[in-house]
Amino acid sequence: MSVAAPIHLDLVGITKVYPSAVALNRVSLGVRGGEVVGLIGENGAGKSTLMKVLGGAISPDEGEIIIDGRTTPCLTPAEALAHGIAFVHQELNPFANLDVAGNVLLGREMRRGPFGFIDQAAMERRVQPLLDMLGARFEPSTPVSRLSLADQQLMEIAKALSTNVRLLILDEPTSSLTLAETQRLLEVIRRLRSDGVAILFITHRLAEVEAVADRVVGLRDGENAGELDQVSICRDAMVRLMIGRDVSQFYTPPATPPGDVVLRTRALRTRAYPDAAVDLDVRRGEILGLAGLVGAGRTELARVIFGIDPAHGGHVEIDGRLVSAGSVPAAIAAGICLVPEDRKSEGLFLDFSLAQNIVLPNLPAIAKAGFVDRRAETEVADRFRSRLKIRARRLDRAVSELSGGNQQKVVLAKWLGLDPKLIILDEPTRGIDVGAKAEVYRLMRDLAEGGAAVLMISSDMEEVIGVSTRVAVMRRGAIAGVLSREEVTEEAILRMAVG
Repeated sequence: MSVAAPIHLDLVGITKVYPSAVALNRVSLGVRGGEVVGLIGENGAGKSTLMKVLGGAISPDEGEIIIDGRTTPCLTPAEALAHGIAFVHQELNPFANLDVAGNVLLGREMRRGPFGFIDQAAMERRVQPLLDMLGARFEPSTPVSRLSLADQQLMEIAKALSTNVRLLILDEPTSSLTLAETQRLLEVIRRLRSDGVAILFITHRLAEVEAVADRVVGLRDGENAGELDQVSICRDAMVRLMIGRDVSQFYTPPATPPGDVVLRTRALRTRAYPDAAVDLDVRRGEILGLAGLVGAGRTELARVIFGIDPAHGGHVEIDGRLVSAGSVPAAIAAGICLVPEDRKSEGLFLDFSLAQNIVLPNLPAIAKAGFVDRRAETEVADRFRSRLKIRARRLDRAVSELSGGNQQKVVLAKWLGLDPKLIILDEPTRGIDVGAKAEVYRLMRDLAEGGAAVLMISSDMEEVIGVSTRVAVMRRGAIAGVLSREEVTEEAILRMAVG
């Protein structure tokens, strides 16, 4: 792949003001062909707004965009595409009724004959080399409905590469990828850089920034926070750039030893692995990390425990009492709560307000004669907004307008009002920044110290090792082993995960 004319782009003094907040205040950013620029900042720092300006989704109130020496006050999406600017967004919205080739070449379908019928074979031939480059394990003809979240992420990257790309913007591109897939993507980034493509790499996984970035630009509270050249890039410097302070300790050890068993599963079987029986105990006051490779069956186990999917055998107990299988209301009544991996499609009503989402699971507590007491709704929502430090000035603001980290906090907040006995968190810090991660860890520890049992599913090895009281490792739908805190190492977890 080659780029005939590497891009030369500058955003100068970009300002964007909304009625409720200043999203960007005179932000400047430059990127040149053949370099990787890491863009870092906490959720709500202005990264997404700046990228929307660059992609033509919104127009800035002030500032200018200079591309290849030509100045314009704003771009349209068509103009951004014409300049070779391609995006891979963190939140995926594929067309599930199409196959991979149809999604990758959407709007640019290859046709044949006088009637313009879609040439499926030609499209698949066009897409296959892109999938090979990314090391994808699926075909161009694979229906998107059959792809995992990680595979959909790779498909979106292939879609971006299928254009005449000169600037590739990657927004949390590895959040759903395995370690091997992540390393493959970083190699692709290096190859694109050597071919003259400019890359804006937005991620909260700072080790990946260290691995590939030539420069790092930090945003904080909608303003430029500073810049690091390649020799200055390190984790501590990036954290200081993002949050304005050192964070030397994210994890708090348990104050007291775990108590009695809250969750007990015996011979529990899932639809994905009907031949694998899961025996698992989670105790009061502990955070049990559930590790394993993507596809090991962790999310499927969580869905069965919470009653979303029926069990193919075995049973679930909470405090020694059986929980009715395949029933979410029964699971909630027993004190089980689930924070799903995909917060947008499974954890939130995006068009509802922050307050409505927070109180939704516990409406009877704030209702009078069958009607919601708006004053009580506001009081409850305001209490949890303060407790979880949700960055939103108005409780009536639609959740869709919040950053990813604040959306995740809303998902947590809606369950805390039920005083759960067991809370299951599936990838709780996926796509959120280092400061928000620390707050989520604190909340998890507070829940455990308050007597809840916490089951945390995570693919972030540092997170699993740092947060967990114990670690259970899954492989092919079964528990391969359980490690005490003293036994937990990355090598021990990986040995169990791969067998």
